[in-house]
Amino acid sequence: MKLENIPNPIIIQDFITESGAAYRSIPLHFTLAGQPLHSAPIVLVNHALTGNAQVTGENGWWNDLIGEGKTIDTVVYTILAFDVPGNGSNSFLIENYLDFTARDVARIFIEGVKALQIEKLFAIIGGSVGGGIAWEILALEPNITENLIPIASDWKSTDWLIANCFLQEQILNNSSKPIEDARIHAMLCYRSPESFKEKFQRTINQDLLIFNIESWLAHHGKKLQKRFQLSSYKLMNQLLKTIDITRNSESFENLLSKTKASIHIIGINSDLFFTAKENVETYEELKKFKDNVFYSEIDSVHGHDAFLIEYKQLDHLLADIFKAETIKK
Repeated sequence: MKLENIPNPIIIQDFITESGAAYRSIPLHFTLAGQPLHSAPIVLVNHALTGNAQVTGENGWWNDLIGEGKTIDTVVYTILAFDVPGNGSNSFLIENYLDFTARDVARIFIEGVKALQIEKLFAIIGGSVGGGIAWEILALEPNITENLIPIASDWKSTDWLIANCFLQEQILNNSSKPIEDARIHAMLCYRSPESFKEKFQRTINQDLLIFNIESWLAHHGKKLQKRFQLSSYKLMNQLLKTIDITRNSESFENLLSKTKASIHIIGINSDLFFTAKENVETYEELKKFKDNVFYSEIDSVHGHDAFLIEYKQLDHLLADIFKAETIKK
């Protein structure tokens, strides 16, 4: 299949969400990088809350990890990434964010994989909500991939995560500066107290005569406000809140005993959102009925955001999966 013959976006027709909302057509935009489609093992990369399908190249949000000679080597692999419909990367927006759950997006991504005539992926990898969508994809299609790699993520949103998403939703619906204020709160969840201490040391911004932590948070709020849309933030927050592969479905064991895929869970020891403890519990639960399950941990003060910061550790933790394929070839 030549690239120029692939329609982009793929149009998903007559989509009914799990909640029963009907969408006549949903455009699914995607990017391809590395080797031509169907000529090499394919890695599906799922983006996080404010991310998009631009995963590699000059402006790629994961270009420290994905590229020529990097951990996920574009000389060896085909890199596929979808934009979550409504994420603001293009003109398609979803106003009624409550129509969608993480599972709906997983279903849309599966449709995309099928439209591209991909029979099997080498790996699905994603951080945060992208990892949650990866779990949902595997639960729906147990034979879709050889490897599942959820990073700073889990198969369900915990009460603590749901609570923070609820607060985000309140801010997004009620604040006079919704994106800025929600982002300021979110940064407190993405980082850790230790990360802030190491970075700011209670120092003062002499120009503004406020704490540097305050000017930094305000800067992040303003920066996101310039590039992100309110409807996109509401939607992505809703997806983060609704990760749960067992909702209206079978038990965790029933769902995941169907897959032969290797599951490589990567936690972060300081993550406040998807805690390492929850990740270890998921790993131990899987080990009861599945052999090819692995757990590793990023050691970082930076909290949830460490999956975007600690590239050397990630490279080390992922090397066995991605470099083994290189040797094999």
